[in-house]
Amino acid sequence: MKCSQENLEFRLCPTAFADIIGVMMAQAAAMHVARIRSGYTDKEGQRREYESRYLRRTYRDGPRVKHETLANLSGLPETVIDSIEAALKGTALVPAARAVTILRSLPHGHVAAVHAMAVKLGLPALLGPACPERDLALALIISRVVAPASKLSTLTWWDDTTLGADLGTAAASAGRIYAAMDWLEHRQDAIEAKLAARHLAPAANPSRMALFDLSSSWMEGRCCPLAARGYSRDGKKGRLQIEYGLLTDPAGRPVAVRVFPGNTGDPGAFTAIVKVVRDKFGLAKIVMVGDRGMITSARIQAMNQLEDGTQRPDADTYEWITALRAPAIRKLMADDGPLQLSLFDEQDLAEITSEDFPGERLIACRNPVLAADRARTREELLAATEKLLAPITARVQAGRLRGAGEIGIEVGKVITRYKTGKHFAVTITDTTLTIERRQDQIDAEAALDGFYVLRTPVPAHELNAAAVVTAYKNLKYVERDFRHIKSDDLDLRPVSRRLEERVRAHVLICMLACYLTWHLRRAWAPLTFTGQDPPEQDNPVTPARRSARAQAKASGQHDAAGRPYRSFRGLLEHLATLTRNQVRFAGTRATVPVLTEPTSTQREAFELIGVPIPLTLR
Repeated sequence: MKCSQENLEFRLCPTAFADIIGVMMAQAAAMHVARIRSGYTDKEGQRREYESRYLRRTYRDGPRVKHETLANLSGLPETVIDSIEAALKGTALVPAARAVTILRSLPHGHVAAVHAMAVKLGLPALLGPACPERDLALALIISRVVAPASKLSTLTWWDDTTLGADLGTAAASAGRIYAAMDWLEHRQDAIEAKLAARHLAPAANPSRMALFDLSSSWMEGRCCPLAARGYSRDGKKGRLQIEYGLLTDPAGRPVAVRVFPGNTGDPGAFTAIVKVVRDKFGLAKIVMVGDRGMITSARIQAMNQLEDGTQRPDADTYEWITALRAPAIRKLMADDGPLQLSLFDEQDLAEITSEDFPGERLIACRNPVLAADRARTREELLAATEKLLAPITARVQAGRLRGAGEIGIEVGKVITRYKTGKHFAVTITDTTLTIERRQDQIDAEAALDGFYVLRTPVPAHELNAAAVVTAYKNLKYVERDFRHIKSDDLDLRPVSRRLEERVRAHVLICMLACYLTWHLRRAWAPLTFTGQDPPEQDNPVTPARRSARAQAKASGQHDAAGRPYRSFRGLLEHLATLTRNQVRFAGTRATVPVLTEPTSTQREAFELIGVPIPLTLR
């Protein structure tokens, strides 16, 4: 260390720090820390900024005030400089461990944000009157958004966040959780009726549309009455499952959910939800939108009939938008029918009529991109099937596989794997195997590539052809909700409940959590990779396009301030780093809750919800 009266330069070591403190004590009344910002432009043209810190003494020389530099503090850590500055200002410095004790630190930001959105949406009042069961049900819904897990795992997780302490659920038992689920399941009709009045009533839904689709999830265990074998949309063949149908508004906002046995078909689920909408929600003149396997001709006929088989009055008649199956489209194209390829020489959308569908409008669409994709996929699957069959053919030719029965068994194991068996002609004898493509059948199927035909009784003056196509394609919003419920956010599957009412309560909790997630994703779109303001399509038949802002997010990964964009789950994890600390100061017994300093992203997340960062949830 070098010392002089003009300047003191030192490095951080015990002796140096003792010297500077000695100087400070001798002349503390006139000393201060000066911070001087400077800058320069380097050879590359970049502006460089730096800050110098000096220990200075101020004194008067006659009428003039002068400053004397006692030491250059620039080499010291910022924390040491702050301590020196605080000591010069008269602050008594003590070790941090003696001044403040942090008794506990709990993650707070993520549960506070989700709870704030729930309160803003009126979810507590929607669930029912204030009671311990409602608090537990609300905590289960918020937990499903923040950290989806089993009910018993959620029970222990509450102790590790501020949610349990603030909502009074930290001391809950498993029995109380199951009681709250039973309480919630009994209130399902009332909850969904309020949501329907909020989002499907004419004032909020002038288009009078509701979207409905069906999905499934597999079960753990065999004792639930709802568990059955059926068509698995999760690819879990041979597993017991349940079916559940989701009803949404035209934007995909969840309104109601119904759970069915695992062997329920789409048409049966559609009949059940129409009865719910009409009888429990009291909504008339609704346009139901569903896919081609759900709204069949038989269901359309039954939808507007009374129990005695007579037709409902016009004021209580429901309309629909759905699509035709491939056989019906093929019939429209056959024998110079109304659907001809020449209609699409210069357009990709045409409205036609048919005697087979009296009183209905048929909107035919052809998507060239979809046509090319299906042709490519078909050829890949045919080639994959031929590859599987080639070893069997070689074994027969080499004499290692004989007998028509044995050969047929081996062929049957593989020819239907990719669902292309209908496109092959198979000839089997005891010593030969011949497999050929049915090219005429392949060509007939290829003629339908890219075509789909929508059917609806809604008059053209209420809904033009392009609007009908848009309404049907909006079923993608229900599919997106299913992704969020099943895997992306809420992790509904697998279902491990044994009692039927608990299964229904579990699915209802996931639906209400999806309702929360729907609003949170829209509010937090500026902070996440979620696309904002998707461009309107002049032609609804063409594939959807990403907005320029969404493309910029995906390519740049950071916003204009240099902050990284996050996924929805990643943003919740970042909010969890905003903790609430129980602090006890020296000389006191009382504890004080103190939040950590929020980051700019955490501040903006609450601003986008429209609430300040709360110290407690309530």
